[in-house]
Amino acid sequence: MEPRIQYAHAADGVNVAYWTSGKGIPIVGMPTMPWSHLELEWQIPEFRRFYERILQNNSLIRYDNRGSGLSDRDVTDYSLDAHVSDLDAVIDALGLDRVALLATVNMGPVAIAFAARRPERVSHVMLWCTWARMSDYYASPIAQTLAAMRDKDFELYTETVSHAALGWTEGESALQFAALMRDCADQEAVNTMFEAMGDWDVSGLLAQVKSPTLVLHRRQVNFPGVETSKSLASTIPGARLSLLEGTSLAIFLGDMEAVVSSIEEFVGEGEEAEAEPSPVGAVQTILFTDVEGSTTLTQRLGDARARELLREHERITREALKAHGGSEVKTMGDGFMASFGSATKALECAIAIQTAFAERNESADEPIKVRIGLNAGEPIAEDDPDGRSDLFGTTVNLAARICAHAEAGQILAPIVVRELVAGKGFLFSDRGETEMRGFEDPVRIYELRWERPSAG
Repeated sequence: MEPRIQYAHAADGVNVAYWTSGKGIPIVGMPTMPWSHLELEWQIPEFRRFYERILQNNSLIRYDNRGSGLSDRDVTDYSLDAHVSDLDAVIDALGLDRVALLATVNMGPVAIAFAARRPERVSHVMLWCTWARMSDYYASPIAQTLAAMRDKDFELYTETVSHAALGWTEGESALQFAALMRDCADQEAVNTMFEAMGDWDVSGLLAQVKSPTLVLHRRQVNFPGVETSKSLASTIPGARLSLLEGTSLAIFLGDMEAVVSSIEEFVGEGEEAEAEPSPVGAVQTILFTDVEGSTTLTQRLGDARARELLREHERITREALKAHGGSEVKTMGDGFMASFGSATKALECAIAIQTAFAERNESADEPIKVRIGLNAGEPIAEDDPDGRSDLFGTTVNLAARICAHAEAGQILAPIVVRELVAGKGFLFSDRGETEMRGFEDPVRIYELRWERPSAG
């Protein structure tokens, strides 16, 4: 059954066609600009098998890039920023917080730019036979030959791409795909898109990509060459390179199963069972984070740069919550409130957060200093006016007050948390009794020691 086509609205008013289907980790299958047509792709068996294979274990989102397929074609802005905005619009339309990006060939720069600028929205990045700047793409003699042909004989150009670039040797299938390419966009639009891509250069953003990244390439594909993918993998922090066998530039041709298996293994790594909400009346451990001096940070660095740092705080904190079974209750811009059914997991998460920021700050130009406060008890669960679940009560209020008393890099908790994890190997320092606003009696506070031993 063909997915239902819907539309997202980009910031400049362009209507972007998309469909979504399946369950599991949301993967955005980005279009291979300018060759994208959501409706006609389902009529080509090879395309359809690829999508259906991904949908066996994941949810898939596909959209047509502006100017192609079922998206608005009467557009003039094909800039990198415009394509980043289109992707943002599709994710917003689906109400998703984070997605995995699967970018093939020409849309690699858009995925790289989006991951660098919107790290809090990207769980994984997968780059297939792509490039960071157009000069890498045109390093191939095949690419240069095709570019010369594109504005002279459009039908011959599409058939040559289908045969030579994709390695599609079956005559009828190759002709069918060439016809699809001509239906995706007309010759004038295709030339305009490639001209715009000539200005794309995201090589300066590669080091800013913090999401787990997988760079895939088939060994025998030289358009672009495998060295281009090796360069991407060596420049993006922590990226891994997966070289597969085959000659086709098309991700859905050749050994498609090897491709999908690599994708599923990558996005599935580290996936933890989603934290289940604690039953009403159950003891929960509440954790607050707060970025020290966030207001001063904004005044000193400006809104844009300060927001980048806060996005890093959001990404690091969310990764730790996910890894330790924490439930994000809400974020306050410069801090988080989360709940745990286990005090042990809550403290392990707090340590993971502080450790991650300490490691980040060792090499960062601008440090992010976070304080953390915890408390345990039976909070009151209610829905807020927007229908989102929230927690209230004395347990929550005290956790927030304790966080406010912490210094940068500290993890503070009251005696109830210390007693819940007695014998679990955590090391606490008694900080004595502290007056808390709104509480009649002083509260005895303990600091959780988490620092790594110094090398000396």
